[in-house]
Amino acid sequence: MDAATWGLVIATFVACFVEMVEATTIVMAMGFTRSWKSALTGTVAALGALAVVTLFAGYALANWLPESALQLAIGGLLLIFGLQWLRKAILRSSGRKAVHDEAAIYKEEVAAAKAAGEPTGGLDMFSFMVSFKGVFLEGMEVVFIVITFGLNADNVPAASVGAAAAVVIVLLIAIAARKPLSMINENLLKYGVGLLLASFGTYWAVEGIGIFRDGRSSLEWPGHDLIILALLAAWFVLSRIFVAVLRTPASVATPSGMTVEVDK
Repeated sequence: MDAATWGLVIATFVACFVEMVEATTIVMAMGFTRSWKSALTGTVAALGALAVVTLFAGYALANWLPESALQLAIGGLLLIFGLQWLRKAILRSSGRKAVHDEAAIYKEEVAAAKAAGEPTGGLDMFSFMVSFKGVFLEGMEVVFIVITFGLNADNVPAASVGAAAAVVIVLLIAIAARKPLSMINENLLKYGVGLLLASFGTYWAVEGIGIFRDGRSSLEWPGHDLIILALLAAWFVLSRIFVAVLRTPASVATPSGMTVEVDK
């Protein structure tokens, strides 16, 4: 594979890895607390629904939109997703938002499972529905990432390989650990994914602006694909500037009119 294909596989792998860690935490909580059979059944059902969504969404996007319109639509959506992830990463890095804690989330899911009462014989609908919802919602972001990256790079199979590898590795780690995957620095991974999504989103959205000019052909960046590295660096520098600014203590007025510095 060439460098572009490797980049596509790595980008989809990292993005999907994060989502699968979160989905696995939910399924493990249901399995260990209530019913593995019901939790795994819900997981399989969610994966089947995601496969159908992927098939129809991929076909619709690939066949109903011209290339430049596809780039603008997908690039814009990637940029929105990327900036949301970056915003959370910046707030966490600056201490303005609590870090993502899989162990704490696992405990919350276990508490909810126990509060739902003892599972009855047959299919435990609580385990099934919670597992289905968790895998489906997290999986929708995986589907979106695979379709958008794959279609724009004209290599959906490579994007699918990256996503499949992420699913398999997360499952193997979960089976080996038999506990929440809190040892994985998910916050750092999300920061990296946010940078990737914002960079690729900027790249494709700008190319897609060509839909508004005569001929509706895509715009071309100087340096072509290599410009993505420059965009990645630019987003990283900008994010670190925001982190530094948000770390500045905030001034709070006291009853006497004096101001004190408070660390957030």
